[in-house]
Amino acid sequence: MVFFGEYQVSFSGVGRIILPKKIRALLKGTSFILTKGTDHCLTGYDKANWENRAAELLQSSVFEENNSARKRFVFSSLVQLEIDDQGRFIIPKNLLEYADLKDKATIIGVADHFEVWKPDKWKKYIKKINP
Repeated sequence: MVFFGEYQVSFSGVGRIILPKKIRALLKGTSFILTKGTDHCLTGYDKANWENRAAELLQSSVFEENNSARKRFVFSSLVQLEIDDQGRFIIPKNLLEYADLKDKATIIGVADHFEVWKPDKWKKYIKKINP
């Protein structure tokens, strides 16, 4: 499974957007994991892939400050979301606020996961890494 592409989507209600078909097709089932990502975007995973990543995080020592901080950051905001028959899902308020999402989003594939960005932040990020 390799998530790829860049998709522009609009919200159809408070926090409700469509997950692009090419992203949905790579998920096993109708649910997925969403959590805070770096650079104030959201990160989405197939549930099976997430279980492997969670196991890796759980194996790290709780006595190392960075490991504890990483666990708090990721697990405190993690949600399992359901995709409805029309391909839509609802992003919880705390994640909307974290990513500063309002009426539109850019969803990108990043190989083993996908990300949900505020469109302006995504454009600025691209310009920063590829001036």
